[in-house]
Amino acid sequence: MKYIVLISLSLFWGKVVFTQRTFSVESFYSLVLKNHPLAKKAALQQRYGNFSVLKAKGGFDPKLSNDLSQKYYNGSQYYSYLNAGLKVPTWFGVEVKTGLEMNDGIYLSQEHSTPQNGLVYAGLSMNLGQGLFIDQRRAELFKANVYQKSTLCEQRLQLNELAYEAGYAYWNWVLAYFSKQIMMESYQLAADRFEGVKQLAILGDRPPIDSVEAKIQVQNRESLLRNYETDYTSTTYNLATFLWTENQVPLELDSLTQPIDLKLIQQEKSRLLSHFQIDTLVQNHPYLQLNDFKIKSLAIDNRLKKEQLKPALNLNYNLINEPISSNPYNGLSTNNYKWGVTFEMPLLLRKERGELGLAQLKLQDEKLSYENNKAYLTNKIKKAANDLTNSINQLEIIERTLNDSQLLLEAEKQLFVSGESSLFLINARELAFIQARLKFIECTVKVQQASLTYTFAIAGFY
Repeated sequence: MKYIVLISLSLFWGKVVFTQRTFSVESFYSLVLKNHPLAKKAALQQRYGNFSVLKAKGGFDPKLSNDLSQKYYNGSQYYSYLNAGLKVPTWFGVEVKTGLEMNDGIYLSQEHSTPQNGLVYAGLSMNLGQGLFIDQRRAELFKANVYQKSTLCEQRLQLNELAYEAGYAYWNWVLAYFSKQIMMESYQLAADRFEGVKQLAILGDRPPIDSVEAKIQVQNRESLLRNYETDYTSTTYNLATFLWTENQVPLELDSLTQPIDLKLIQQEKSRLLSHFQIDTLVQNHPYLQLNDFKIKSLAIDNRLKKEQLKPALNLNYNLINEPISSNPYNGLSTNNYKWGVTFEMPLLLRKERGELGLAQLKLQDEKLSYENNKAYLTNKIKKAANDLTNSINQLEIIERTLNDSQLLLEAEKQLFVSGESSLFLINARELAFIQARLKFIECTVKVQQASLTYTFAIAGFY
């Protein structure tokens, strides 16, 4: 969409002014979603998800280690322990490791003795009980992948909320602008009529009381005009809160900026409701999808807690060999190995059973929230659709009322010219026509705002 933005800087006031002769809703949305801080903040959500996955994948990163411990006393080296290695975690809970063990010293225990060149080892560490099917490392990655998908829904919700609030501010501004224009026209019309009636009264063609009646109308309309001007100023300030430059500098709306022509706005009423299945809209709603992602994340926690009810049984197996001529494979034999097994299991499992119970309650709680939110969204969408349909019907009724009021006013003017009516009746017909025009503008804007509410209810902006 094409629009022109002129930014003028006042050195004295330090203001940044947004100037555009015709400011359409499309241009407004384009500017808001491009520069508004909340739009930029929403764009960060996906990056949060990406970095969370990166962090979780770090649990599977290979790790280098080096453990060196030495003791010297009375000029003697009691011992020197060196164990340097590399561990590579795998997806299936098996940890592959290799390294070099080199120990020395005059008081070194025999079980720690190694050949002069040390011992190289390579082997596996495997959880055969707890952690065989899922462990904390895999659970974190599962949850990070779920969170990454949920950030897209959060981004969508934030953009929808921003578009909704900005749209409401825009249409309030449109209502205030055209209402002010109508009152300016009616005030000017009353002022011109007052001058005309006053001249006729001076010439004796109209009774002097008519000039008093005309003057009262001028005063009443001037009072109303001031109120509408105040409303317009307030809505202009509110609209400006959504306008920003690319450098995050807030903009002020120039007084020359105006909405698109009213006839173009009225054409929007022909855009009726799309016939979507409510169930499909609810099912794909990002708010409900967030609930679903929470359920999936809690299900992972629940699965992990169940796994922790198993005993911890860890098997370690390492082939060992003395490197000869710096070749760790020389003289390699399967008869040289080191293995071990560790077993641990609480007798009562009270902590584990308690954590599992809490995890199951949280999962059940989120499932109930899902059903509640599903019903809430269903009714919210139905209500928004009904309000939009009603607003369109109301607009059609007030449009007929406006046309009839105009016909009555024109007829009354003809009677006044022929001397069969009075200034009082002219003013009454004119006030009814003005009120009908204001009501028509209000209903036109209500249709747009009802459309906003419906679109927001189905999260259909983005």
